[in-house]
Amino acid sequence: MIGGHEPLPINLKSSDEKMREIIDLQMKLGEKNIEDIQFDPRSRDEIPKLLRGLQAIYLNKEVREQVIDALKEIIPDEIDLNNGRKGMDLWKILVLGTLRLNCNWDFDKLLEIANNHVKVRQMLGHAKDDEYQYALQTIKDNVSLLTPEALDKINQIVVKFGHKIAGKKDEETLRGSCDSFVVETNVHFRP
Repeated sequence: MIGGHEPLPINLKSSDEKMREIIDLQMKLGEKNIEDIQFDPRSRDEIPKLLRGLQAIYLNKEVREQVIDALKEIIPDEIDLNNGRKGMDLWKILVLGTLRLNCNWDFDKLLEIANNHVKVRQMLGHAKDDEYQYALQTIKDNVSLLTPEALDKINQIVVKFGHKIAGKKDEETLRGSCDSFVVETNVHFRP
């Protein structure tokens, strides 16, 4: 057990096969365990909110395993998992992909954040003094594996988990509120 939680499996099929990892469990000097990452609860920015949600997914074994199963499906069939260089961990793909989608970033912005944002780097499993820098093409190739179908599966899992956290019972209606704003636009209706 790591930090009071059962560790994620190192690989996807069996212990004798080498393949793309879910998350590297071998912590490096200076690296923080995901459960120990602290976020400012008063922050109104979307990055800490999203990272706290990912942290909650990671810390809940049942939800984490369901998300992992959905992530396993994004690896293309033609990829030989036993040969070639190690791919990006699936956890990193999930973190970067959800950041890109939820923050509406292009790949250049995602690259900048992945290489320089302290909390994001901690969530990706980098130690404070880790100088590893992601390459733009690496991020494009890996984050692009998160198809709308894969994201929809993960979204269904996370929404159920959110309902459970909110204390919603199956027969209850979920009510929520949001902020909105008006944007002037030129809309043409066609008959």
